[in-house]
Amino acid sequence: MKIIVMDTLIKRKNNKKKYVLVALPLLLILGYFLTTSLTKKRSLNVNKSEIAIKTVEDGYFEDFILFQAKVTPLNSILVNVIEGGAVQEIFVNNGDKVIQGQPLVRLYNPNTELTYMQQETAIIEQINNLNKAKLDLRNQELNLAKDLISIEHDFIDAKDLFDLNKKLFEQEILSKNEWQKTQENYRFQKERMDIIKESVRKEKQANSIQIGQLNQSIGIMNKSLTVLRKNKNNFLIVAPLSGRLSSFEPILGKTYVQGNSIGTIDVMKGYKLLAEVDEFYLERVSEGQKGSVEFNAKTIAVQIKKVIREIKSGRFIVELNFVDEENLELNQGLTFGVKINLSEKKKTTLLSKGGFYQDTSGKWIFVVKGNEAIRKNITLGRENPLYYEVLEGLKEGEKVVTSSYKDYKDVEVLNFAP
Repeated sequence: MKIIVMDTLIKRKNNKKKYVLVALPLLLILGYFLTTSLTKKRSLNVNKSEIAIKTVEDGYFEDFILFQAKVTPLNSILVNVIEGGAVQEIFVNNGDKVIQGQPLVRLYNPNTELTYMQQETAIIEQINNLNKAKLDLRNQELNLAKDLISIEHDFIDAKDLFDLNKKLFEQEILSKNEWQKTQENYRFQKERMDIIKESVRKEKQANSIQIGQLNQSIGIMNKSLTVLRKNKNNFLIVAPLSGRLSSFEPILGKTYVQGNSIGTIDVMKGYKLLAEVDEFYLERVSEGQKGSVEFNAKTIAVQIKKVIREIKSGRFIVELNFVDEENLELNQGLTFGVKINLSEKKKTTLLSKGGFYQDTSGKWIFVVKGNEAIRKNITLGRENPLYYEVLEGLKEGEKVVTSSYKDYKDVEVLNFAP
């Protein structure tokens, strides 16, 4: 008996569609959250009281700079030490008005004093020696003059005898031998006198030259003596001109070397302003530019006289004059805030300066709208110490955050905490 067993085919259920139907909603939800997170603006909650908010306004932009300048006299002169020494006496005080030649300080230097005395003694001795040499020459001339008188007397006697014996010889009273002796003696005395006269003449001429040289040397010695005695007086420091004494603080017993300055005398005839300006403005300032300062509730006009373009520690020197100095009672050292105009006023949109610029370089800013501030791109132009010139991106009346953006560089929205 045959038994036949037959298998029955069972069909498997297809779950692929089921998985797709389940996964699709999950993918859609995930994509939604991902898209939302990527497109959502980054925001940060901030305390409104901790930030600075300014209003954009329309007004006149002035291209100017501000810097501090100090009042100094128009003309000053240093009081220098000519001969070094220790302070022995002080006759005036800092700030006193002095007149030209008035004693200020007496110094003392025993070593220099001794040197001066030795030099003075040596010069006087040289002068005395030169005068003695002159006297010797004069005595020499006198002796020659005495000799010449004696020789001339001998010549006259010889000539008188010659004339007498000539007559006697012609009358044949005098012998030929005696007449020849008389002639020889006359010739000798004449030649002797001529020689001595020539010698005296040449001696006087030579002595005259020597005496002139001696007188010249004596004159030089006397001048040296005068300068030396004047230098001895240099220990007494006097005012080189009239004015007000400043920076004058000598101390009794303190030693000052030659060339040191112990003060300044300010000529009280006008004032000027000196300022140290940041090197950033070096190419923007020039001689002749006008500006102003505020003094006693008045605006005083000033003008740049000189720009010293040497940079020291990132700054350069500017010298300014007051355009009108009448009725200005100023004190040295008084400080003014100077405003220098670089161009004419221009009507434009203005943005107050603030710390935001350091973090954005003026390319964007947070604009306040309700309880939040939204990042916005802007374009700024020129600047002065108070404002930026707005070229694009802002309009009058908009409020913006101008404080530092140090913590907001990657933020797009600031939410103001209640």
